[in-house]
Amino acid sequence: MSTQQDTGILLAHAHNGIGYKLLELPPELVALLESENPPILTIESSANSAILKSSEQSWGLRQKNTSNALILLQSSTDTTATSSQIPKTGLKAIATVHDTIELVSESSEKTAPAARGKWHERFARGR
Repeated sequence: MSTQQDTGILLAHAHNGIGYKLLELPPELVALLESENPPILTIESSANSAILKSSEQSWGLRQKNTSNALILLQSSTDTTATSSQIPKTGLKAIATVHDTIELVSESSEKTAPAARGKWHERFARGR
């Protein structure tokens, strides 16, 4: 029989109240941002969505929902009341993300397509 206590990794749910959105960057934008002279990016509104613009190219921001939630974790150290005890390291689940923002390349003069809404939003309007 083992004399050591194997408690595993401490996992706590500690939502921090910040709403996170993950932004999926296309490879050409990553290359631009990592270049010697990265461009200045601006976000502008259009009739139906937001547009991320550089001096040469534009990308429309589109929200993608996913059935697989992504849990954001942060390392934590649990200290007890007395300092003589060894602190326990663990993880805190600080947020759950259910959707991401993708960038879709667009020409600068083209407007975004009309938003159709989510199926549950359309269903709720008809009730």
